[in-house]
Amino acid sequence: MPELPEVESLRRSLEPLIVNQRIIKIEIAKPKLVSAKGTTRQPNPLKVAEFIKELTGEKISLVRRRVKNLIFEFTSGKIMLVHLKMTGQLVYVDRNQNSISGGHPINLTAEDLPSKHSHVIFTFENGTLYFNDTRMFGYLLYYPDFAAVLSDGHFEKVGLEPLSQEFTEKYFVQEFKKLAGTVKKNFLENKVVVGLGNIYSDEVCHHAGVRPTRKNQSLTKSELKKLYSAIQIILPKAISEGGSSIADYLLADGSRGNYARYHQVYNRGGKECYTCGQILEKVKIGSRTTVFCKICQK
Repeated sequence: MPELPEVESLRRSLEPLIVNQRIIKIEIAKPKLVSAKGTTRQPNPLKVAEFIKELTGEKISLVRRRVKNLIFEFTSGKIMLVHLKMTGQLVYVDRNQNSISGGHPINLTAEDLPSKHSHVIFTFENGTLYFNDTRMFGYLLYYPDFAAVLSDGHFEKVGLEPLSQEFTEKYFVQEFKKLAGTVKKNFLENKVVVGLGNIYSDEVCHHAGVRPTRKNQSLTKSELKKLYSAIQIILPKAISEGGSSIADYLLADGSRGNYARYHQVYNRGGKECYTCGQILEKVKIGSRTTVFCKICQK
């Protein structure tokens, strides 16, 4: 599944193509994708009818991101929440059949669309946006406003965005120290800071010189500050490089993220540490493979 930098890169690429465009028509081939957010979802005809009725004719004002969700805001204040999950893809095709895709790399050209995987289709004034999903894990949900998104349980008990003004060193040091469990586990659970995921948790810990297996309660104030600083360095760099393109994740312009070439530890278990030459350790934390250097990280 893509992490925060991959989704943010997609958002930045897609937004200028669809902002200020009005939805002329919506076609839904798989009703369950617009019916609910849960793992086991059933088609809901009322939700489908509401989705089409409320969003047809609406003009997109901006596209935001919260954690790994894309939030399409309309000039009326209405919201469409989109989560690609593991195998979702967004493809925009303009009037001249130029296509731009982002997400899971389903091998489709503009001439192939719509395909058997095109489950939700938005016709705009100047092009078409396809939501393709091979395994249908993703979802697109309508809400009358952002307050309704929150009341439906989205973003409940999740921390701050790592690049927001509210995410200060003081906040991180105070709140992260309170958590029980290990550093890696708490990064993955998004309780204080969101979006690090498996890849960037490992990279942040290495940059800070802190083992991801450490208990939060054992961290010194200096170590917490180093973790905060590492987040501020690693994530902007990853976003600027378009993410890591692990599992063939594509950006909206069809390119692949380049940050993987900067990985110091992620997916390198059993290989030499670039800094000291020590063989990198590989362990499981919360069922996720975790890699660190026992010399460079304490």
